[in-house]
Amino acid sequence: MSEQAGIPDIKKKVISTGIRVGTNVKTKFMRQFINQASPEGLYMLDIDQILTRIKTAATFVNHFDIKRVIVCSGREYANMPIEKFCELTGARMMLGRFMPGTLTNPSLPFYTEPQLIVVSDPEIDRQAVVEATNAGIPVVGIANTDNLTSNIDVIIPANNRGRKALATTFWLLSREILIQKGELTESQAMKYEIDDFETKIKEVVEDEEEFQKKNYRSRS
Repeated sequence: MSEQAGIPDIKKKVISTGIRVGTNVKTKFMRQFINQASPEGLYMLDIDQILTRIKTAATFVNHFDIKRVIVCSGREYANMPIEKFCELTGARMMLGRFMPGTLTNPSLPFYTEPQLIVVSDPEIDRQAVVEATNAGIPVVGIANTDNLTSNIDVIIPANNRGRKALATTFWLLSREILIQKGELTESQAMKYEIDDFETKIKEVVEDEEEFQKKNYRSRS
């Protein structure tokens, strides 16, 4: 299947996942990616620009040693998408709270020197973005209509709040990285589908319950 033949199929596959549904706020940084507003007042991202930017981001990621690419997120809905992304591509994941000094303080035991950082939300993951910027590490960021992206080197415009939308974005990025590396063709099926990338609500609830138990034990 040619690239041109594959694009409409992918667009049809992902357009109903909520990947282009933004918020009721738009920043000057994200205005260029918005093509309409819904009757409910939500700004909608341009699906063609989303797919184009994912290709651009994949090309950018493939310029680096994938083993030195860190994908981080403090958003629980991004956990499973990032786990699957890292399994398929070989990138490293850093989930949960981003510890201060991770990229800037060599004296810390968890200090690391990646070549590239990928974040699921420039606001939620602002500590990672700030440290990467200070350390001169480029950042790829998934950004919604209300995000500030002045410190993001490559923006992927997408709904970064919804479970299905996050799963779709990381699925698309994984797929494109593998295609560009020659490990997958346009017509080949991925090892995982979008549903496999999606964090299930039950998993999130269990994670929260375990966190509360650990928090209680630490205070006892």
